[in-house]
Amino acid sequence: MNFTSDNATGAHPAILNAIGVANGGSVGAYGGDALSRSASDKIAATFERNGDEAAVFLLGTGTAANALALAALTPPYGAVYCHRDAHINTDECGAPEMFTGGAKLIALDGAHGKIAPATLQSVLSQAGHGVHRVTPRVLSLTQSSEAGTVYTPDEIGTLADIAHQHGLAVHMDGARFANAVAALNCSPAELSWKAGVDVLCFGASKNGALAAEALIVFAKADPDDIAFRRKRAGHLFSKMRFIAAQFDAYLEDGLWLANARHANAAARRLADALDEMDGVRLAHPVQANEIFIHLPASMVTRLEADGAAFYRWAQIPGEETVLIRLVTAFNTPDDDIDALIAIARAEAAKS
Repeated sequence: MNFTSDNATGAHPAILNAIGVANGGSVGAYGGDALSRSASDKIAATFERNGDEAAVFLLGTGTAANALALAALTPPYGAVYCHRDAHINTDECGAPEMFTGGAKLIALDGAHGKIAPATLQSVLSQAGHGVHRVTPRVLSLTQSSEAGTVYTPDEIGTLADIAHQHGLAVHMDGARFANAVAALNCSPAELSWKAGVDVLCFGASKNGALAAEALIVFAKADPDDIAFRRKRAGHLFSKMRFIAAQFDAYLEDGLWLANARHANAAARRLADALDEMDGVRLAHPVQANEIFIHLPASMVTRLEADGAAFYRWAQIPGEETVLIRLVTAFNTPDDDIDALIAIARAEAAKS
């Protein structure tokens, strides 16, 4: 019963098989092979773009994708606006600041992990003080958010319009982009460039890949600049075909969305069952594959003792509940969900 993270899972068999197939023979290095080119074209086509309309850069980690994207969008004296809980602000060890040469991340508050248009408009209207302050350059959105919620295309469009009116580019951290697309049942294009996203970091590692991320440039950034930055940063893989093979299988016959739908459905079933129990309260709406939920401390202790793994997120002093995070994945077994629910119900029945 491992609900710690979708990073804790293995890779989908179809993706592992694709890596094995790609292992045969010798091909051009550093992305100079047919599979790398075709996989990049396949990614662009998924977003209703061709190679001239979207530049695709294959990478191995989401941190590299985000940091390289931001470095291409802002100078060292620029400001990147993001949610306070955004991964770039809390979990990337200063990589965005290092890769940008010192750009400043400005964290914004927002309910349920999302930035409100009024908040962004207010902050940007007050920005600027000549050379004495950093200059606004990028709005960064996380999809799905760090609270497990999703931005709709209209919400992205509103935020992107505000950002563009103030001269900012729009970056999207899409580590769980597949979960958002599956949750909203819209097209990848509608949730990205059609809504005003300029650069998207399209993640696959959390959704069944071994290690595969793609940085997709729709506008604002110079692809040639990113190409040199990727090499200089040590993220141009010599054997790029193995990342390409993962994306080729990931996008084939809608595997990426099937994986995401399974994870989302598992989270919904688990959240619904827990939320019906006495003393339990959801912290955020469950819209993708993350659950943030307040459970009685005794229930948390019982779940851990019986083998359930998850993160204790916070405990408010004076309260008898613990906020925990549960994350489901593309291969979360129904038996694990049933077992966790049974343990929680047994504990709830004692009170």
